[in-house]
Amino acid sequence: MDISLQLIVFLPLIAALIAGLGGRLIGNFAAKLITTGALLVGAALSWPIFLDFVAGNTQPMVIDVAEWIKSGDMDVTWALRVDALTAVMLVVVTTVSSLVHVYSWGYMAEDPGQPRFFAYLSLFSFAMLMLVTADNLVQMFFGWEGVGLASYLLIGYWYHKPSANAAALKAFIVNRVGDFGFSLGIFGTFLVFGTVSIPAILEASPGMAGSTIGFAGMRVDTMTLLCLLLFVGAMGKSAQLGLHTWLPDAMEGPTPVSALIHAATMVTAGVFMVCRLSPMFEVSVVAQHAVIYVGAATAIFAATVATAQNDIKRVVAYSTCSQLGYMFFAAGVGAYGAAMFHLFTHAFFKALLFLAAGSVIHAMHHEQDMRFYGGLRKQIPVTFWVMVIGTLAITGVGIFGIGFAGYWSKDAILESAYASGSVPGGIAFFLGALAALLTSFYSWRLIFLTFYGEPRWAASEHIQHALHGEPDAPDQEHGDSAHGTAMPPAGTGGYHPHESPWTMLVPIGLLALGSILAGQLFQGIFIEAEHGAAFWNGSVAFDEHLAHAAHEVPAWVRYTATVVMLIGLAIAYNNYLRRPGAAAGFVAQFPGLHRFVLNKWYFDELYDRIFIRPALWFGRLFWKRGDEGTIDRFGPHGAAYAVGVGNKLTARLQSGYLYSYAFVMLLGLIGAASWAVWWAQ
Repeated sequence: MDISLQLIVFLPLIAALIAGLGGRLIGNFAAKLITTGALLVGAALSWPIFLDFVAGNTQPMVIDVAEWIKSGDMDVTWALRVDALTAVMLVVVTTVSSLVHVYSWGYMAEDPGQPRFFAYLSLFSFAMLMLVTADNLVQMFFGWEGVGLASYLLIGYWYHKPSANAAALKAFIVNRVGDFGFSLGIFGTFLVFGTVSIPAILEASPGMAGSTIGFAGMRVDTMTLLCLLLFVGAMGKSAQLGLHTWLPDAMEGPTPVSALIHAATMVTAGVFMVCRLSPMFEVSVVAQHAVIYVGAATAIFAATVATAQNDIKRVVAYSTCSQLGYMFFAAGVGAYGAAMFHLFTHAFFKALLFLAAGSVIHAMHHEQDMRFYGGLRKQIPVTFWVMVIGTLAITGVGIFGIGFAGYWSKDAILESAYASGSVPGGIAFFLGALAALLTSFYSWRLIFLTFYGEPRWAASEHIQHALHGEPDAPDQEHGDSAHGTAMPPAGTGGYHPHESPWTMLVPIGLLALGSILAGQLFQGIFIEAEHGAAFWNGSVAFDEHLAHAAHEVPAWVRYTATVVMLIGLAIAYNNYLRRPGAAAGFVAQFPGLHRFVLNKWYFDELYDRIFIRPALWFGRLFWKRGDEGTIDRFGPHGAAYAVGVGNKLTARLQSGYLYSYAFVMLLGLIGAASWAVWWAQ
């Protein structure tokens, strides 16, 4: 396992360096082959490790790579830790990353910077692998910041687009807020425990119950403070309510980037960190309740926003935000196995939905507005069916013990929240059920708007450009479109959507298979009391009592997710198929509510008033009155100016003639003598 684990982690780094630094020398094909091959090898090596843990044939282990930092009491070794939790993440990261690499061969085929793009993808994968194999908090922070850097590079990959640059900066800056809290949590943990070793910290955590620490002039509970600071980091990386604003804007990057960020890497880092440090959170009830409330609020907030979005990728993006909320409130109630199970299944169906959306966008000449779709199920049938499979998975379709991936993991979360018996758990159950209804509605709304009804392509400006052989404007490659002039309908010489190449269809086909089977095959080891305890083996704080209770909830709790899923489907069917004008009538009846949801609860506008405008005002104040009015005035424009004028005056005295110098000396002697006489009197 030693060699396998090191190959899994370091092959993507080597591939990224080769493609990134030598891409011009080796060419597009070699750069793609090396980076994709590295991830495929990693996936091939990860699955046996995971299956060994499933079968109980292996034990957790730590592989030392090198000595890293020695400073005072801090001794940090670069080591790779592999246990059941790591094994799950290895499978998720390498499988989705490798399929995204293969998919990108088709999606990015015409892009001139392919070596750079594939190098960024591999760098992203390496950083995430470093994070999930970390044996100490410093190494975890290294991977944590690495995925932040890679996300900045990938979101802003099309750097000629101002919107892409702005989105990349937004993601980077918002995550700095969360990372500041995470770094304070790491500093505080080292201060309290005297080590950054994760096993040592987790072992000592129960002994810190009831202790206090000084913070901001107050005495506060030690573990509550540390866990809340660490959770701020998780909120930033996993786009929880308050620090979520970067996530939808990340859609400015290429679609494969969206799939990688949302399904397997960056946004799952926060959930992983909370589960990895679960023994710490178990000591603080306040911290657990905070995780529940934030997760539940995020689930319902993002679900409401997704119902009104028209950009196909933004619908799926807000869906990710909502599903992450489920994972967090599952962790908050103590169902860490259920949280990781949903992370595992979500990776398959969310990557599927993003890549299938990319296939639709590819077919529609980069048009992303669903209002300009319609009738595509006959034009791109493979994409249609795999996207239906992804929708069946995310909405949790299943009955009598047979179902798609989300049926197992989402239901397990709702049942665990109810079984927890706490007030926050009950609130999370109610909000989670409501979010499930909305998830069903907006997911089927996407299907109906995209694949059913009459074709509405004539209004698309992007299709107009394609029809007339004109290139898209640089800033509209993947942006919203305006209405264009009329275009001939399909079948009369107009634009004909086309199915994606096999390099795009094979990855989404495999992800569709995972969306069908992942829950059915692995639900026992993740969430069942007996099998779960044996599988997790201490890698997370698995609660057998809660797992038992979740399986014994009343029947109405067990069927709640199915009922609300059917209600959401019925509403979407009525509004977009049976009575296509019903949605417009609702908007006309409740315009204020629609604007509120469409504008994402005005979080961006609120932050603009609270943070952006005051920051710009202070910046201008320091620039005009501080820099120019004070520093320049008394510096380069003040004292320096006076010295310059003085130099010019004194330079006139340097004539070079002897009589001039003798005259000056005489004046000096007269002055000195006059002063002496005056002083003597």
